[in-house]
Amino acid sequence: MTELAQFEVQIEDRRTPRPRIHAGSSVLEPRISVVIPTLNEAQNLPHILPLLDADYEVIIVDGGSTDETVDTALRLRPDAVILNHPRRGKGNALITGWHTATGDIIVTLDADGSASPGEIPAFLSALQDGADYAKGSRYMDGGGSTDLTWLRSSGNRFLGSTVNLLFGTRYTDLCYGYNAFWRSCVDDLACEADGFEIETLMNIRAAQAGLTIAEVPSQEHDRLHGSSNLRPFRDGFRILNLIVRERWGARRQQRTSNGGAQLRPVGSESSVG
Repeated sequence: MTELAQFEVQIEDRRTPRPRIHAGSSVLEPRISVVIPTLNEAQNLPHILPLLDADYEVIIVDGGSTDETVDTALRLRPDAVILNHPRRGKGNALITGWHTATGDIIVTLDADGSASPGEIPAFLSALQDGADYAKGSRYMDGGGSTDLTWLRSSGNRFLGSTVNLLFGTRYTDLCYGYNAFWRSCVDDLACEADGFEIETLMNIRAAQAGLTIAEVPSQEHDRLHGSSNLRPFRDGFRILNLIVRERWGARRQQRTSNGGAQLRPVGSESSVG
């Protein structure tokens, strides 16, 4: 059996059948899974993991770190689920984490310290108030970023406007990876993306599936240590190609027959960056 096949069997063994819990559920205390992709983040994890609630399921999907990322994660959270992912890329890592999670709600969190775990309750509240999918926005009142450059912000706005025009959405922040959703929505998102474009694909698929979407104000901070793997021009073109493929390519499906996504902002919109 190949390494990848063994990895997939490991994931399948963790996924025990359970009821589909979704927006509007009467569950008072849903179980939370936090999926964190990592690649050489040993210096950043001490600023992230101690801030997560002890009751959260923490899933570390490591893309082959050469530092002490895994050892650091286990020292800080001995109960963390560690997945040594044979394929690289943020998209692959997130998808693997989703299919491993056992919680009712899945939260996606970066390991570089740019997103605050302290904002997770706001995402959970949006879901428990009726949303299927809650996405962070740095451009809403109460949100912001010290990390966005003019180039990245301009590209994000252009790509966001393109998605809004082509898919009838009203997103204020397209390319941001702080999101949460009910685990029952994983099949609706049905993502297949290798890199950072997964953030855009999640937003498009959520709209195509007619999910109720809430935007949550979020503050993005500078990466604490190390350098980002994001490349604005390379990843920007990948995102644009994805948008075209989803709108006109073979993946296009009539998913909006139920009226399309319902976008419910949490807070009011503003412009930053």
